[in-house]
Amino acid sequence: MNRRQVLQGGASALAVVGASGLLSKLGLAAEALPEGAIAVQALEALPDKVPLIRKTIRPPNFETPINYFNEAFTPNNAFFVRYHLSDIPEMDAASWKLAVGGPAVERQVQFTLDDLKGSFERVEIAAVCQCSGNRRGFSEPHVPGVEWGSGAMGNARWAGVRLKDVLDKAGLAEGAIEIAFNGADGPVHDKTPDFLKSLPVWKATEENTLIAYEMNGEALPHWNGFPARLVVPGWTGTYWVKHLTEIQALTEPLKSFWMNPAYRIPRSLFPVVERFTSQEQPNSANTPITEMVVNSMITNLEEGAEVKAGQPVDLKGIAWDGGYGIVDVAISIDGGKSWTPTQLGQDLGRFSWRQWSHQLGPQQPGMVSVMVRARNRMGQTQVDSLLFNGAGYHNNVVQALGLKVV
Repeated sequence: MNRRQVLQGGASALAVVGASGLLSKLGLAAEALPEGAIAVQALEALPDKVPLIRKTIRPPNFETPINYFNEAFTPNNAFFVRYHLSDIPEMDAASWKLAVGGPAVERQVQFTLDDLKGSFERVEIAAVCQCSGNRRGFSEPHVPGVEWGSGAMGNARWAGVRLKDVLDKAGLAEGAIEIAFNGADGPVHDKTPDFLKSLPVWKATEENTLIAYEMNGEALPHWNGFPARLVVPGWTGTYWVKHLTEIQALTEPLKSFWMNPAYRIPRSLFPVVERFTSQEQPNSANTPITEMVVNSMITNLEEGAEVKAGQPVDLKGIAWDGGYGIVDVAISIDGGKSWTPTQLGQDLGRFSWRQWSHQLGPQQPGMVSVMVRARNRMGQTQVDSLLFNGAGYHNNVVQALGLKVV
């Protein structure tokens, strides 16, 4: 999808309604574009957000226009919005509390936002947050779910405290195998499963897994998890629980719809290193989605953009993966027969995306297809054809962008 295909919809339609009770005030039921209808979409603005690409209203799902990815860090007011549940309260920082307990801790503890800020070391990390279904709308054949284009992601500087340090205050027991999380957002109907997620204890206690209360140097936006959210660098956004209110240390695997059957991928289909083995069942054909796969894209030009014949063409873009680090981004204009390295930008950390640039030589009038492909330190690279799965996860097909030379 490109910006020329985005309809300039009612940009103020949502902005006039306050964040609290937004969806119920609109009186709208679940609304989504038909499967595959990714070419015609609307820009609308949630409170405190620039116009984003609307996918659904209830729950709110809005993706970031690609031009915002030309920046090293995605602006807070342009960061994508992803919810599974429609009851999203407006949180009060002064009264917010985080409860930490469960059968695998020595003591039940509770923290305020001031406690987190004043009693723990502040940690900051640059990391990509990407919805598991980013690019789902490009699946062929189309699959159910929010028909995301390429904008269900963003890169930010997240600041907060290590989850490990918070768990230490509760005294994590040796029998802990998973850490479970719940947020303040909830279902409208009692038959809808609450959004409960968990992490294996080894991932939860890694130094990079955070409870974040800042994003790009500011308090978290309401639509991105205020006042505190989980940040799991390298893993897909399904684990990044927003409006965090409760943490439970478990001695048994969490039984939750959002762990199983949701967010599963076929075993051995993707080159994933970090597995969630306590959530794997014997003889099961699937496994929980975990780390992001290597990917890249062009950000400063759109499909069908016109460039002048006989003049160089400046290309800019980004590349990212699950935290192993991008070491190479190359482009091809001959259908992948030959590849030319691009210039990599500053390394902002292994969980951040890596900007790249390249000046394409003058082209003759006509159409030219520019392909871009990234490789990480593990030697993993993007695929030439879709690794199809029924949920449309991990779409990292090499991008081919058509330019019109005039």
